[in-house]
Amino acid sequence: MDTTLTISNSSRFQVSEFILMGLPGIHTWQHWLSLPLALLYLLALGANILILITIQHEPSLHQPMYRLLGILAIVDIGLATTIMPKILAILWFDAKAISLPECFAQIYAIHSFMGMESGIFLCMAVDRYVAICHPLRYPSIVTEAFVIKATLSMVLRNGLLIIPVPVLAAQRHHCSRNETDHCLCSNLGVTSLACDDITVNRFYQLILAWILIGSDMALVFASYALIICSVLRLNSAEATWKALSTCSSHLILILFFYTAVIVVSVTQLPGRKVPIIPALFNVLHSVTPPAFNPMVYALRTQELRVGFQKVLGLGDNVSRK
Repeated sequence: MDTTLTISNSSRFQVSEFILMGLPGIHTWQHWLSLPLALLYLLALGANILILITIQHEPSLHQPMYRLLGILAIVDIGLATTIMPKILAILWFDAKAISLPECFAQIYAIHSFMGMESGIFLCMAVDRYVAICHPLRYPSIVTEAFVIKATLSMVLRNGLLIIPVPVLAAQRHHCSRNETDHCLCSNLGVTSLACDDITVNRFYQLILAWILIGSDMALVFASYALIICSVLRLNSAEATWKALSTCSSHLILILFFYTAVIVVSVTQLPGRKVPIIPALFNVLHSVTPPAFNPMVYALRTQELRVGFQKVLGLGDNVSRK
């Protein structure tokens, strides 16, 4: 009788906060990771802000392709800022507690920014497809209005489809466990602490991944398959190289982003032997692309390099080779 009463009382208890323990297995020295993570975060902020300033400052960059790059920079800043301040607070000040509303809001923000990044890559792929496969129609198809409509559709798509993720997580009953071996609030990491059935959470997470990331990835690679087929039909080797070089930086970022998504998804599968790997990949996947994306574009896009040098006061030394 007493045991039954204890179980009943426990099942009615609802935790008021989660404890983000950090990276499992290295809790005693994980603070040493704060320096490289802080540097990555500062690099992401600085590089993406520089891209935004450069695109705004340089009239030659007021083109749809660079407008999309500017939107990607905003998304990258939002993604990194959603998680890094809390991670650094955990590593520096041992501030591991996070309230349930803050945790669910972080889940929503992370999913939204990740979906937006995937959507922007799709828009960029369409931009490159039209530019290479239908160059004469490019000015009439890819316009400022196209960028605005594509951006709004991505925002609405992600904003609406992702709402059920934190809502379903909030409906779960967290009656005893509230400690998770993560530096951030991941949907499956938080819902796995629940005392009741989380099948619907896992199912919607899977459906969402296929609808957003899966469909974007399929369309992106379909676009590049058509681009490659079109380029290979060109008679001139120089024209082929020029066509491929215009989308090389975008292709590098796409491969990096979707490879990281697949790796993170695989490491999240049940039965993993080393729990630090999914926790670490979750962090790196949210902060590395925002720092990596601007570097790739800066190194491989001549117009952007010229714009950087002008903004930084090095315009007199620019060599337009």
